[in-house]
Amino acid sequence: MTPADKLATLRGWMADHGLSAYLVTSADAHQSEDCPERDRCLAWLSGFSGSLGRALITADRAILFVDGRYQVQATRQVDPTLWQIAHLHDAPPEAALRSFSEPLRVGYDPMLWTVSQIEEMTAAIAPVGHDLVALSVAPFASIWSDRPAAPMGALRRMPDEVAGESGAEKRARVREHLREQGLAAWVVTRPDDIAWLTNTRGRDVPMHPVPLSVAILPVDGPMIWAIFKDKLTAGQIAPDPDVEITPPERFLDRLAQIAEGNAIGLDPNFAPQAVEAAILKAGGTPVRGDDPITVLKAAKNAVELAGYRAAHVKDGVAWTGFMAWLAETVPARFATGNPVTECEAADEILRLRQQQDGFLEASFNSISAAGTNAAMCHYAPKRAENVPITPEALYLLDSGGQYVNGTTDATRTLAFGPVSEDVRRIATAVLKGFIALSSARFPEGSFPHHLDALARAPLWQMGLDYDHGTGHGVGHNLLVHEHPHRFGKRANPYPLLPGHIMTIEPGYYLEGQFGLRIENQVEVIADPEVPGFCRFAPLTMAPIPLGLFDMALLTDRERGWLDQYHAQVRMRLAPLLSGIARDWMLAQTEPSARVGHSRGLPRNE
Repeated sequence: MTPADKLATLRGWMADHGLSAYLVTSADAHQSEDCPERDRCLAWLSGFSGSLGRALITADRAILFVDGRYQVQATRQVDPTLWQIAHLHDAPPEAALRSFSEPLRVGYDPMLWTVSQIEEMTAAIAPVGHDLVALSVAPFASIWSDRPAAPMGALRRMPDEVAGESGAEKRARVREHLREQGLAAWVVTRPDDIAWLTNTRGRDVPMHPVPLSVAILPVDGPMIWAIFKDKLTAGQIAPDPDVEITPPERFLDRLAQIAEGNAIGLDPNFAPQAVEAAILKAGGTPVRGDDPITVLKAAKNAVELAGYRAAHVKDGVAWTGFMAWLAETVPARFATGNPVTECEAADEILRLRQQQDGFLEASFNSISAAGTNAAMCHYAPKRAENVPITPEALYLLDSGGQYVNGTTDATRTLAFGPVSEDVRRIATAVLKGFIALSSARFPEGSFPHHLDALARAPLWQMGLDYDHGTGHGVGHNLLVHEHPHRFGKRANPYPLLPGHIMTIEPGYYLEGQFGLRIENQVEVIADPEVPGFCRFAPLTMAPIPLGLFDMALLTDRERGWLDQYHAQVRMRLAPLLSGIARDWMLAQTEPSARVGHSRGLPRNE
């Protein structure tokens, strides 16, 4: 089917079901960032492959809504004669619906839209008389003729000695919280929460080691886990007397049985609207609140933290070998007319990680972006395009790994030759913001959005900014983007405490010209000098090549932080490296006062 055929088929389905509009989302029932192919309905319909998007389809309009990360990508992937592109936050679907003067019957799948999303949209469009219709049957079940089957990845056990706590102990902690709140049960719709509760990991979606499933955790009685039993048997997961396995299609029925006459907790920002509807229909009381499992999971125990640190040293070995290879190979190969390509570079960082003990898979598809492609924050290189990495353009790699004892995520931007003064000034502002947040001291319990401006301030002084968050939580051999903590402009009401894992990743992007970003993963620690305050301890152990920056613009304090960081990198990696990689690392981690040709990178002269 052509893109036009797909839209026409959906519109025909809408007409048959008495709908004048239909809402499509990139999400699955778990609000996953990366869905299995079966659930990528928006991508099938529109061609847009990003991790976050919405669409509104009417008889004569098709509008795709994406945020700032994907504006450029969306224009490249969708047919402009069929689709209009709007900003997801500045002009969301509800704003588009308000522009229609005639009342519309707007259909949606209640398993794919959350309680909060539907409530907010209902309130926004009520004044214009539109009617949101929860459908018992979604259109893609019939119009997507070659739709992939549901994934059946085998589970694997996360050993208690790696998790630092048994699943039974974790569930007991959550149940105690539920008792304190007067709840009979909690509905668990996030697969990473289920993975944490059961000390299992899944294989349903590459690089996202979660078991796609839902569950109900009662205060009394076993946890009801709605999952295909074959996933457990294939992974040789032994039966647990505290866990009852039920088929996924029976989930809402089992929820109704437990809900009758009881208060049932759910997180409205993630639970499908169908969950709250089922509780109400059964005569239960839905109680909305922050998911206690998500909050508990974010606070890593001592065993998990030790795992992260060990994984990052291994990842640093791979990163350092990669950057040393790149620094030598890009100019040499370009001179022979056989340049290194974006995909070749992504393959090389993966190959180097695969040499590390405990490496399982990538934690996401590497953003290997040369030149103008780096202006797209979430760019994905394509083998067919064979884009070269050239000495005259910047190269950005955002990449990470899944290890048995941790998850990694880091970004480095490299220059292989002289850069313009404008680019150098902007890059230096990004570095200054990165150091400002990385070196921050803040009261324990501060919210992430309180700190976000530290990373942006140097760019703001230049009248510049970036349209993405400054950092996110990271799971323990789980999701590389872990809820709930996030550095950004929007309020994030989850306090930062010792044991939380975050990324720090300011950047800058100029469409059609260049993009750059610096990213480290950090651990929140108690400040050893000031009681009641916290600091960030770096986890990422990889040199930050400094030839891109104007070191004269850095303060003594900023230089001191860089030197201290590079001293840690040198200490931890030197015994593990040899040859070219070791020599390159030693040159890159020299004190900043010596920056220049000794690093094999251009001097700002």
